[in-house]
Amino acid sequence: MILESLRLSPDRDLPGPLLTGITALYASNREFHALSGDFPDPDHIRPEQVADELAHELATPHAEVLLGRSEGRPVGIAVTLARHPDPADPDPWIGLLMVDARLHGRGYGRRLAGLVEDRLRAAGHSAVSLAVLDGNPKALAFWTALGYTAVDHRADHRHGRPCTVLRKRLTDDGTS
Repeated sequence: MILESLRLSPDRDLPGPLLTGITALYASNREFHALSGDFPDPDHIRPEQVADELAHELATPHAEVLLGRSEGRPVGIAVTLARHPDPADPDPWIGLLMVDARLHGRGYGRRLAGLVEDRLRAAGHSAVSLAVLDGNPKALAFWTALGYTAVDHRADHRHGRPCTVLRKRLTDDGTS
């Protein structure tokens, strides 16, 4: 799997075939979108909705959208924040990590998470945090299996949804 930073064109667009592939990735995760409420109809996620969501993410200060590809096609997407909106929070955050649901259970999520952690480690970060929506036990099990530990329970910043906050140390030097 390769990981690349997603960039919009000067017109704030993505090439049609790329947007089609990313839309298919989002649409394959119906169960998550039904829980999150990020799209009005999780059974009919449209390219323009995905384009708007990606443009919103890319307009967020300190955010990066990373696209995981395998054999040339999108297999996963991650959104990271170099800084959390709360100035008291020192960690970068993984705001989203999603793998094409047709590929679940094949190690793509673990590889994508590892590549994201490697990028953050290379940027000098000693830990990373994320939030899992309440009611998403599969995601909670995934992240805890990767070594993340629950550290808080609070509402997310964007929609006020209840979440479990998890954190993982990225270094073994005793920093946290």
